[in-house]
Amino acid sequence: MKNILYVLIGLMAGFVLAAVLLIVTRMSPGQPVTLEPAPTQAPIVIQIMGEVVKPGVYSMPDGSRVQDAVDAAGGLLADADTGSLNLAARLEDGQQVVISSSGSALTTPTPTHSPFTVLTTLTPRVTTTPRSALVNINTATLQQLDTLPGIGPVTAQSIVTYRQQHPFQHIEDIMNVPGIGPATFDRIRALITV
Repeated sequence: MKNILYVLIGLMAGFVLAAVLLIVTRMSPGQPVTLEPAPTQAPIVIQIMGEVVKPGVYSMPDGSRVQDAVDAAGGLLADADTGSLNLAARLEDGQQVVISSSGSALTTPTPTHSPFTVLTTLTPRVTTTPRSALVNINTATLQQLDTLPGIGPVTAQSIVTYRQQHPFQHIEDIMNVPGIGPATFDRIRALITV
């Protein structure tokens, strides 16, 4: 009888162990832990033009300075006017930075309440250009044309002479004027209209 009792206890222990294993294997393993990247601020988009190696539109980290934009554009050209250029000015999204040549004098546009116009400082060298401040190449005077980067008095006169016979239909037509090539056009593209 003792042997039967041991067999029964062994069977009962086997059933309990099998039940425990069945319960443990059927339990849900839970959800895996996933790590999310740290939140980052969206980049700002600015346009830099004028006396830089590669004028254009650039995405910059929030908090960037004018010096960062100049570096992204390949640096300043030899003719850049750095006398009143504030390289430490903080950039804002949608801002246009114009680096003038040492021979031209840009005026600071009057502030507007448009959300797309941002003035960097009240210096005449780094400014934004509201739409109303664009130079109309069909009607501009010699003095207005002369304020454009890379356009001097001789080229301004060539523009006036050319437009008398061939009014400009598109801003790209200015490249038909002798002395204005793609490089000069890239520097004045955002400053002119027809």
